[in-house]
Amino acid sequence: MIKLEGEWKLQLDGDKKGLVLPYTDTIQLPGTTSYARKGPKNEEVLISALTDEYLFEGQAWYSREIEIPEELAGLSCRLYLERTRMTTLYIDGKEIGSRDSLNTAHVYDLGRLPAGSHTVTVCVSNTGYPTKGGHMTSPDTQTNWNGITGRMELQFFAESYLSGIRLTPDVATRSLRISAKLEGSAEGVLTVSAASFNGDAVNAAGHVAAAQTYVLTPGDFDVEYSLGPDALLWSEFAPNLYNVSLALSTGEGVAADRNELVFGLREFKADGDKFAINGQKTFLRGKHDGLIFPLTGYAPTDVEEWVRILGISKSYGINHYRFHTCCPPEAAFTAADLLGIYMEPELPFWGTVTEPSDDNHNQAEQDYLVSEGYAILQAFGNHPSFVMMSLGNELWGSRAKIDSILKEYKEFDSRPLYTQGSNNHQWVPEILEHEDFFCGVRFSRSRLFRGSYAMCDAPLGHVQTAVPGTLKDYDDQFVPPAMATGADVGTGTGGEIQIQYGTEAKTVQADDASGEWIPHIPVISHEIGQYATYPDFEEIAKYSGPLKAKNFEVFRERLEKNGLGHLAAKYFAASGKLAAACYKEELEAASGPSGLPGSSCWIFRISAVRAPHWLAFWMLLWTPKA
Repeated sequence: MIKLEGEWKLQLDGDKKGLVLPYTDTIQLPGTTSYARKGPKNEEVLISALTDEYLFEGQAWYSREIEIPEELAGLSCRLYLERTRMTTLYIDGKEIGSRDSLNTAHVYDLGRLPAGSHTVTVCVSNTGYPTKGGHMTSPDTQTNWNGITGRMELQFFAESYLSGIRLTPDVATRSLRISAKLEGSAEGVLTVSAASFNGDAVNAAGHVAAAQTYVLTPGDFDVEYSLGPDALLWSEFAPNLYNVSLALSTGEGVAADRNELVFGLREFKADGDKFAINGQKTFLRGKHDGLIFPLTGYAPTDVEEWVRILGISKSYGINHYRFHTCCPPEAAFTAADLLGIYMEPELPFWGTVTEPSDDNHNQAEQDYLVSEGYAILQAFGNHPSFVMMSLGNELWGSRAKIDSILKEYKEFDSRPLYTQGSNNHQWVPEILEHEDFFCGVRFSRSRLFRGSYAMCDAPLGHVQTAVPGTLKDYDDQFVPPAMATGADVGTGTGGEIQIQYGTEAKTVQADDASGEWIPHIPVISHEIGQYATYPDFEEIAKYSGPLKAKNFEVFRERLEKNGLGHLAAKYFAASGKLAAACYKEELEAASGPSGLPGSSCWIFRISAVRAPHWLAFWMLLWTPKA
């Protein structure tokens, strides 16, 4: 392996005219142009989001020289670029190809590079995406950065090696199914061994499974590896992990390939209308995450930082992360493996799923989004923390098409649980045949299971309309009294309705209402706790990275102009206390007496009234270590 981190030549190409030589600048990668403060300074002041001080959109050309030593010249070579935008690769001036995944690494097959010096040039574009990208590219979350933010390396492979390795746990038999492909033309012997490495007070001694060997022929294979009856299970309560070694040898026992993977033995499933981990029912206490990292403008790709972030969440009782229209880097899954947190990535889509005969159908975008889902499953599916997957946020359109995508994903990979999306078909939801859990805010217009709603999403919830109390739960919404006695209760909806769409409103057709129904699978409440609080102007100085809180400065100027500047701290404290009380009521209503299986909350949101919602909890997530 040859690491490629360090100094690269840089040429900005905002108008996409093509590379103009010579290069006029340099940049440190991994990183982004914004973080490196490259390009003209952005004079715009955003009110609804933080302002990217060095926003650059277009093409950026990155180039550097590499040296291939003699001992690697005869091996197959791949370029691995983690966490970037749309890329086009050139080796020694020759175009190799392009990649466009927003969620997974860009991998290029370079064949066998001759020994000596070579020029690697990567053109990264952050405009003209195949889809809008949800929170992968939105200015109110991680921003539309340009760069490469993760691992950058040349990987070398012998004549025979394993590809597409998939690990599937079986708790009942305490075993691991290993599926992969033996590349090359030679037969091989695979030796598998495993040992736990992060035992707790109960399992401090750990566990070592006996090594087993398997004879392989070229092509796809499946083998069963027994961990033994004493194998340790992974869960939020005891996240026991194993280092699994896959050693491949060919010919006269010659070592050809070795893979070291981390594995957790667990079974996360829907048990009736509740979630269960290894047979034990669990309540999901979720956090909405849009990959918001103001100090860098992009998500970290190192495990240590994600362990710190997720560790703070777990200390507050969070055991579930739902990623709104985005998927985190692999380091986040690795950290969640270590801490015992249930992860739910989501396709980068917030819109309408259409059939070919529908108006404004975009087959290319739909194909791209489906392919992104397959890529996410292949890249991150081995992580025990990857237990759930969503097709997007607040989707509308063809239920049949959405369900067919679910069906295809489940046939491809049955390991995670799937949902059609988060709060799909807003006022007229319906459980689909192939989803394993439902995520929403209501079962019909009047059957609510969230405490508060935006005005465009009325009727309002009990936190907004009822006298404060301690007896509220949602049992009557799951089985309404009228339904329990056999009465016919209709939704009464149809025609056009106005829904919340992003931070704005949108009019859609709602004539596909399905009537009343009783959920038979787990239900997760969607984005509870959206309470706007007054900003804390003391936080302005904390924005020391490329994103600046210029909106806070505007809010402060407005307050002072009206002679109320001296009350800023009191407004912040009072509104924060009210938000915390409302959020507490949301959680208590969801958790009893029968309880929802889970809730997915917002900890941060730019609200419709353009007042940022800051909780001390969220501030802890990105405040630098002392």
